[in-house]
Amino acid sequence: MTMTAIILAILIGTFKIVVSCLPTSAVTWLISKFEMHGKLSEENVIITFDGKRLEDGDKIQVIQDFNEATVLEKYYIFPGNEHLFLHPENSGTPLVIDTKKGKKEIKLFVYSYEDHVDVVRQYKKKVIAYSVRSDSLQKRAMPVTAELDFV
Repeated sequence: MTMTAIILAILIGTFKIVVSCLPTSAVTWLISKFEMHGKLSEENVIITFDGKRLEDGDKIQVIQDFNEATVLEKYYIFPGNEHLFLHPENSGTPLVIDTKKGKKEIKLFVYSYEDHVDVVRQYKKKVIAYSVRSDSLQKRAMPVTAELDFV
């Protein structure tokens, strides 16, 4: 009984040390598997706005603004209500970002409002929606309906 307790304590201690001393690359990989707002790279990204493809400087600027955005909150989507997030009313024209993460093809819809930016991430049949704050993205694609409200 004592020998079992000692061996178990040694195994648990060794496991604790190994897990707490993981290399940076392993920790980065683990975190990237569960992150909601992943970083974009310009090599495998296609950005369109109102059916027109953004190129060079505009594309790089949008990617930088998206990567620097701060996540505010995640929205819970009830099953069957995905269409409400993919095509919201009074939202204007979204920025559509097509990217690839590993083997997954991901489509991001970026809807800008005065006080926040909604991002709807869609891959296969799964939809995730969350809100971010980015001043430059908010100014870039302001919905036309918001401008008419002030007139």
